Amino acid sequence: MYSTTGTDASNYVSTFNTAFYFIAGISLILLIGLTLTMLYFVFKYNKRKNKIAIQNEGNTFLEITWTVVPIILALFMFYFGWEGWKPMSKPPANAMNITATARMWSFSFLYDNGKESPDLIVPVNTPVKINLVSLDVIHSLFIPAYRIKSDIVPGRVKFMWFIPETEGNYDLYCAEYCGLRHSYMKAMVKVLPKDKFTSWYGDTASLAKTTEGSVPGAEGLAIMKIQGCLACHSSDGSKIVGPTYLNLFGSQQVVIRDGVEVKVTADEAYIKQMILDPASQAVKGYPKGLMQSYKGKITDTDLAKIIEYLKTLNEK
Repeated sequence: MYSTTGTDASNYVSTFNTAFYFIAGISLILLIGLTLTMLYFVFKYNKRKNKIAIQNEGNTFLEITWTVVPIILALFMFYFGWEGWKPMSKPPANAMNITATARMWSFSFLYDNGKESPDLIVPVNTPVKINLVSLDVIHSLFIPAYRIKSDIVPGRVKFMWFIPETEGNYDLYCAEYCGLRHSYMKAMVKVLPKDKFTSWYGDTASLAKTTEGSVPGAEGLAIMKIQGCLACHSSDGSKIVGPTYLNLFGSQQVVIRDGVEVKVTADEAYIKQMILDPASQAVKGYPKGLMQSYKGKITDTDLAKIIEYLKTLNEK
């Protein structure tokens, strides 16, 4: 995590830190106190000094004390925890709405104006409400510097909200084990000054821009990065979760279709089918059912750009 000032990263930091330090402090005091008491009893009442054991009748004052004091401490712990948790369920009415979509194994963030980003980009000192959506399994969005974390459960409506109080970049992780590439499922929270965010937010000319003179297929590569494709597929021939893109286009592939091995050509129709309907078949040697359909999430124009990029990966 990197920040530009010494203030809190979010509106939750102060209350959560107070609860943590209080609980940690009480735990430390009890640990030291009980340890010293135990050592005192060990030396005072050892066998050499007390050869004949005696039975104590009890002490009402001590019994009341070690019952009431822990209850009071537990109530204080509950109070500090409640004060930190209570605001999390009540986002401000003027909060900016962003939809976080989690899939194996990437996040994407969709804004109200249709802009999408692989990182969470927000303006400083502005309430932000994150609507949480999972396309496959249970994930968990965790921003350690903000002291917030929430599970993302398929089919369940959930949200989280916060106010970023410090400009800078902060780590964002999936904190729920979600499969083979779970440790690669991470992104960044980028907190910008309001004028820079307004400029970024208003730039909706295209989903993925390239500069003049950029390499062929760059737009397709940018789209695939946003959609999280590179979390499961390599471009250099290495085998990870899914087949590599290197030399894929035009090659012969053996797929399992209805339990039968079929040899097909990886042409444009094949690429489109594997992106829009991956459950229809699986490449031999790779598990079926991990990839979710991108139907409705990728346009025909985007598909054409992706195919253009794949063509550039064929070695001459």
